Amino acid sequence: MELKEFIEVIAEQYEDVELQDFTPETHFKEFDEWSSLTSLSIIATVDDEFGITLKGDDIRKATTIQELFDIAKSKE
Repeated sequence: MELKEFIEVIAEQYEDVELQDFTPETHFKEFDEWSSLTSLSIIATVDDEFGITLKGDDIRKATTIQELFDIAKSKE
């Protein structure tokens, strides 16, 4: 799993936000589209794409995409 791929997977969960708005430093929960459904979509997609099981606590702990990526990477 590479950071670039991970960012793309996260970006796909937001319909109204452009891919170029996502960087490792992006605070992904600050977009207007953020909801508990987005959180569940991220968990499911990361599992489908990378075979990594994230939990709600993992999402809550992460502020930036880099932090979420680091959590996911530690579960590989």
